[in-house]
Amino acid sequence: MTDRAKLRWNAWGTAGHQEHLAAAKPLWTFLGDALCVGPLPQTPAKTLAESTLAPSRLAFGDVAPFQQAGCEISSSAEDRAFHARGDSYRDLLDLRAGRLDPLPDAVLYPRTRDACLKAIEAAARLDIAVVPFGGGTSVVGGVAPLAGRHRAVVAIDTTRLDQVLAIDRMSMTATAEAGIHGPALEQRLNAEGVTLGHYPQSFEFSTLGGWIAARGAGQQSNRYGKAEHWLVSARLATPGGLWSTEGYPASAAGPRLTDLVAGSEGTLGLITDATVALHAAPEARDYRAFLFHDFAAGREAIREIVQADIPACSLRLSDEDETHFYGVLGRLQREPKFKDRLQDFYLKRRGFDGRRCALIAGAEGDRASVRFAHAHVAAIARRHGALAAGSGPAESWYKGRFHGPYLRDPMLDRGLGVDTLETATHWSNVAALHGAVRRALLDAMQAHSNGKGICLAHVSHSYRDGASLYFTYVWPRATGGLDAEIAQWTAIKKAASDAIAAYHGTISHHHGAGTDHAAWLPAEKGATGMNVLRALKSALDPTGIMNPGKMGL
Repeated sequence: MTDRAKLRWNAWGTAGHQEHLAAAKPLWTFLGDALCVGPLPQTPAKTLAESTLAPSRLAFGDVAPFQQAGCEISSSAEDRAFHARGDSYRDLLDLRAGRLDPLPDAVLYPRTRDACLKAIEAAARLDIAVVPFGGGTSVVGGVAPLAGRHRAVVAIDTTRLDQVLAIDRMSMTATAEAGIHGPALEQRLNAEGVTLGHYPQSFEFSTLGGWIAARGAGQQSNRYGKAEHWLVSARLATPGGLWSTEGYPASAAGPRLTDLVAGSEGTLGLITDATVALHAAPEARDYRAFLFHDFAAGREAIREIVQADIPACSLRLSDEDETHFYGVLGRLQREPKFKDRLQDFYLKRRGFDGRRCALIAGAEGDRASVRFAHAHVAAIARRHGALAAGSGPAESWYKGRFHGPYLRDPMLDRGLGVDTLETATHWSNVAALHGAVRRALLDAMQAHSNGKGICLAHVSHSYRDGASLYFTYVWPRATGGLDAEIAQWTAIKKAASDAIAAYHGTISHHHGAGTDHAAWLPAEKGATGMNVLRALKSALDPTGIMNPGKMGL
C-alpha cells in the first residue's frame, strides 16, 4: 500500500521529490520566449495552513454506522485536503490557490469488500453521497467531491484493498483488489512470470480500480489492450447490493454486462475487485526510434503496421512541434557536445535538417516475435521515407515514460498553464481532426492570454480502423486571481472540445468524462444512449449517491 503521508496533496509525486528541471534556467528562458511573454513570474502554491477548509457537515450520529461497517473514518484536514481533488488542471488551480470547497466531509478506509458494501448501504440510508477514490489521478474532474442533492459527501479510499487474490496460470487470469497500485500489482504478477502490461503515465500512483473506472489505456496498449480489452469480470459494491459481472471466455447469453463497468467512473458502484487477462512476462523488449519527414508519412506507416497485424506493443508518433519541443528540452538539460553538432550535420545530409516527426516503436514478447516485429516495422518505416534513429532515443523515452507529470508543477510555479486532452477517430479523419484541434487550441490560447500558446500532439494508441491523438498545450496564465484563471482555462478547453465534436472525434479516448467532458457526452451518446445510462444508474443507485455530477449522471 502506498503511504499517503509521503505523497504531495496539491502536486504530483512524493513529498521529497526534487524535479531537476525546476532549476534549469535555460528551459524557462526558452518557454518565456516561445510564449512571447519574456521572463516568467514566480507563482508558488499555497500551503495547507494557508488554505480554507469548511467544517465537516457530518453529524455525531453519522460516524458510528461507517465504523460499524468496518471502515476507519478520518476527518483530519490532511485527509480531506488530499481527497478534495484529482489531478486535472482545473483541480490544481483550486488546490494551489487553497480554495478547497467543495471537499469531502470525511474519508472512509475499508479493508474488505464487505466493508465497502456496508459503508455504501449506510451512506444511502444517511443521504450521504459517495466518491470512490483510488489513486486520485483523474485528469477530468472524476473524483471531485460533489454532494449533488445530498446533505454531505464522503470519499471511500480503496487503497487498503491492495491484495492479489488469485493467479490462474492455466487460464492466464488474475483476480486483484481494486485499490492495488500499478507497481505493486506488476511486482506480484512478475513474480509468477506474468504481466498485465498496463502502463499508463500515471502508473506509479494509480490503481487497478481507477484504470477500469476510467476505461484507461497503457502506453503498450497495442499489445496488451485498453481496460475494456483485458477486463474479464468485476465486482461492485452498489446501494442495491453486490454486483458481480459474468466472467466467461465468451457467451451469447445477452449483452456482456462487464462492458458496462469499464468507463463507469464510480457512478454505478465502487469496484472492489476484478479479474483481468494476463500475458506471459516478455522475455525480450526492443524499442527503436525513427524520423519521418512529416506527420502524414508517420501516420501512414503506423496505419500500415497495425493493419498488417505486426505485433508491435507501442507506436508513438510525435508531430512536428512535439518532436522539436522535446528535442530542445533534451539539449537544454546538458552542455552542448560535439556529438550534437555531428548529429545535426548527419541529419542535414540526409534531408532532415528542417521539421521532422519522431516515432517510438516498441515490441515485447518472445524473442522471435520481437525480431519479426522490428524487422517489419523498420521495413514499413523505410518505405515511408523514415530514417532509423537507433535504440538510444527510444530507450531514453522508455526510462522516462512516467516523468511527464512531474514537469507540470514547476511550470505552474512559473505562471504557466499546462493541460492535456485526447481523442480518437478513424484513419480517414485523423489528419482533419489533428489540424482542427491544433488550430482551436492555438487560437484560443492566443485570444485568452497576453502571449501565445504551444500545442504539441502525438498519436498515442492505434487500431486497425483508427488512432488516438493526444494533445499537450501550454499558455501564459491569466492574471487577476483564481476566477480569471478558471475562466481562461474554460474558454480554451471549450474551444478544443467543440473542435473535437465538430470534427467527429470522441470526447475522450482514455481519460474519461468526469465533470470536464460531461457537457459533450450527450451529443456523442445520443438521447437514447443517455437514457440507457440513466436507467442503469437508477437500477443500481436509486437515490443517486454514487459519484454525483460525473458523466452528467
